[in-house]
Amino acid sequence: MAIRVKTTRRKVFEHEAPMRVVAVLGGELSEEGRWLDSSLDGALGRILKESRFKGEFGTSLYIPLPEVQVLLVGLGKRRGHRLGELRTLGVKIADAVVERGVREAAVENFLAERFGKRETSRVLAEGLLLGGYRFTKYQSGAKPPRARFVIAQGYGPATERAAAVVEGVWLARDLVNEPPNVLTPIELARRAEQVARETGLEARVLGPQEIQELGMGAYWSVAKGSDNEPRFIELVYRPEEEPAQKLALVGKGLTFDTGGYSLKPPESMKTMKGDMAGAAAVIGAMKAIAALKPPVEVRAYVAAAENMISGHAYRVDDVVRAMNGKTIEVLNTDAEGRLTLADALAYASQQEPDAIVEISTLTGSCVVALGREVAGLFAADEALGRAVQRAAEIAGEKVWPMPMEPAYKELLKSEIADIKNVGTREGGAIQAALFLAEFADAPFVHLDIAGPGFASSKEDHAYGPAGGTGFGVRTLVEWILRQG
Repeated sequence: MAIRVKTTRRKVFEHEAPMRVVAVLGGELSEEGRWLDSSLDGALGRILKESRFKGEFGTSLYIPLPEVQVLLVGLGKRRGHRLGELRTLGVKIADAVVERGVREAAVENFLAERFGKRETSRVLAEGLLLGGYRFTKYQSGAKPPRARFVIAQGYGPATERAAAVVEGVWLARDLVNEPPNVLTPIELARRAEQVARETGLEARVLGPQEIQELGMGAYWSVAKGSDNEPRFIELVYRPEEEPAQKLALVGKGLTFDTGGYSLKPPESMKTMKGDMAGAAAVIGAMKAIAALKPPVEVRAYVAAAENMISGHAYRVDDVVRAMNGKTIEVLNTDAEGRLTLADALAYASQQEPDAIVEISTLTGSCVVALGREVAGLFAADEALGRAVQRAAEIAGEKVWPMPMEPAYKELLKSEIADIKNVGTREGGAIQAALFLAEFADAPFVHLDIAGPGFASSKEDHAYGPAGGTGFGVRTLVEWILRQG
């Protein structure tokens, strides 16, 4: 992805670039805008008055002048701003620049006097990088966007951190956007190993025989129905010094989900290449973590598989045994993700982490409850839940705490096994979280990203185009950086 952000000590009008981007605040040009206007003999002021552009938040006015292209960006009223709004503005600016084919734009460091140039540089850079993303790999003749953004009077280290995080988001988006005939479990493992080689992470990949030898019967029951073999992926980041904590990330890795013999209708299969968005998020987060080098040990786990129909596929009424010895009665083969995650969580728990955060496109129930933009946060440990929620707030990803209602455990009781893989439709997302908690032997948080993990249209996604969103990468990275 040829989208870059750098900083300069100069003001917008002092930097030579084909496009300059300045703010309209309270209906008037910002100080940077007035400096630029002065260098253009008052052209911006005249056009602003003639156009009656009020500069409501998020609106923009494109002004092509003989000397330079100018983009006026509305910041709305003079008061009441929030730092995270700059991320949204960055996305809109990047969209305008990329769509016009502009190769370089000098951008005002909006509201730096209010929030400090370190924080505004970081958040604005994230927005610019997120908004510039495009997935053009399979479009004949299409070229990836190329643009450089220069934040005037910005803070360089903050933009470097933003770039490291967003490169993880880009990776997650790329993985989700790949078609399922390309991104099989084997290919997902290969790409995880490639990330490890490029960043210095440790990688371990297990095949069918090793999965069975470890006793991962729940995971294997799902995986064995496909001709494409499963792969269990482990990535490890170790700090140079003794780690302050040992943390685990677990991501759901269904590279395609037909629903198995509890077959999905055709419309519901259209986005099932994105059923590995949780896996993509943890792999993307690990790439960023390797670059940012926090003083904690981080291990990421993905049980990659396809849920298919064949003579080898598992059935309704099967009973399978997970790695921790618990038996599971299968009442719905389309509740397969929790079976793969059960063994991934059990494996992660054996490494004795201080905390586990798991992320998955797990339930339609969560989408019904929270819509397409908000993830459900289910905390088996309240302190850990608050920490992850705070990280999400800082990262600009929407999560909402959901209850882990103990009474609902009764709905998962089986007459012939230790637990059922589904209970009732009512409260289904809660029951799924309670199911997962049975296999996590450490402080545990489950993030259900069935809504925000994949955007069917641009309107569903505030930070980029339709397709994979990379949701969760920024939250996971922020949480980990705050544990040092």
